[in-house]
Amino acid sequence: MSDKFFFKGKKEKKPKHSSYGFNTKRAVKMGTEELPLQVLVNSEARAEEIQALAKEHDLVVAMTIDAEKAENITELDVLINKPVTTRFDKKPARNEPCVCGSGKKYKKCCG
Repeated sequence: MSDKFFFKGKKEKKPKHSSYGFNTKRAVKMGTEELPLQVLVNSEARAEEIQALAKEHDLVVAMTIDAEKAENITELDVLINKPVTTRFDKKPARNEPCVCGSGKKYKKCCG
């Protein structure tokens, strides 16, 4: 249906950049040159360990060494230890062979 029956006024055109797939709302990823991870460590030795760990995972880290403050490496831990999605095996249908290996249908054996 056309807009002329329901809408009075000028029809707004869609901006050209959004129709061509240009992403105007791009989020900057943590651990890149644009947004480095903020890490606070207590000693120079610990700083070397964290730097090696970040290099292994291709992350950029902005490190601060302060012996008086508590160590804070939560941003690094979050990116390295991403949660894994739990997947469950599909339950067999009623007329499929049983998974226990008895040779019977699932509905007659374990269902």
